[in-house]
Amino acid sequence: MKIAIVNDMPLAVESLRRALAFEPAHQIIWVAGDGAEAVQLCAQALPDVLLMDLHMPVMGGVEATRRIMAATPCAIVIVTVDREQNVHRVFEAMGHGALDVVDTPAMGVGDPHDAAAPLLRKIQNIGWLIGQHGARELQTAPVARRDTARWPLIAIGASAGGPAALEVLLKGLPANFPAAIVLVQHVDEVFAAGMAQWLADVSGRAVRLAREGEPPVPGTVLLAGTNHHLRLNRDGTLGYTEDPVNEIYRPSIDVFFDSVTRHWQGDAAGVLLTGMGRDGAQGLKLMRDQGWPTIAQDQQSCAVYGMPKAAAELRAALQVLPLERIAIRLGELYP
Repeated sequence: MKIAIVNDMPLAVESLRRALAFEPAHQIIWVAGDGAEAVQLCAQALPDVLLMDLHMPVMGGVEATRRIMAATPCAIVIVTVDREQNVHRVFEAMGHGALDVVDTPAMGVGDPHDAAAPLLRKIQNIGWLIGQHGARELQTAPVARRDTARWPLIAIGASAGGPAALEVLLKGLPANFPAAIVLVQHVDEVFAAGMAQWLADVSGRAVRLAREGEPPVPGTVLLAGTNHHLRLNRDGTLGYTEDPVNEIYRPSIDVFFDSVTRHWQGDAAGVLLTGMGRDGAQGLKLMRDQGWPTIAQDQQSCAVYGMPKAAAELRAALQVLPLERIAIRLGELYP
């Protein structure tokens, strides 16, 4: 993997170099001291993965992410030393298309292999996404529905660009929207609580992490909150599971959508938003096969047209809509 580093702190750059050295297949092709330099270097030598700091002179990581994703898109991972102080900037960068976020490796404290492991795992996952390996076929028989649920369920999946897209969607829904909403966004569990709070702040809705054993209900938006997969159980409650262990992203959108088709006894709709890779496309197809309305975000409004494109190729989406139209359509479906 060709790796680029954008960071103005020599100690942080050295920590990243040491962490990357544990995987000989990774090659650092350049290091930039600020975002403006990174924009120029990306135009000259595009990396497979770019490790982006947030606070830098001349141009910070949020604006650099926006410009790079507009001109020379690549997989960007935000690397930060203080996630609690940077929550809003992290999700702003992810809204512009950054794929993931990870703490700066604390090399020199404890076992260096353990310190490097989270970063190396993120890069490995991105390598699989770029190569489109490991796609699995989801199959389920049509479910005989009893329609015992008292309200509809909206299942939403998002990845790179997702935070900004989710903000727009949630803001656009009617104030007394009658359906339950469950979100699966690709984000590490250490940032999930911060994302739920951020979404609550920017959308004006009640958003929190989904809890083991609770049912989805209208009035509260539930977000998958761990590195295990979120599932809908047979009794209509939510739960977390380690299986399947071979999924690239945890939590997996496909796993959740699949569980909805198996166990939700009522009306439902599936929505797949911006993101890299194919997660969610096959699950959305299963939801369409059940006769439920399914929506994918269109290319023009996506920060990264990967997952919705895969859904369109599978004919998984009954409708492909601009982001600002998705909330309107959901309001029409469930007035």
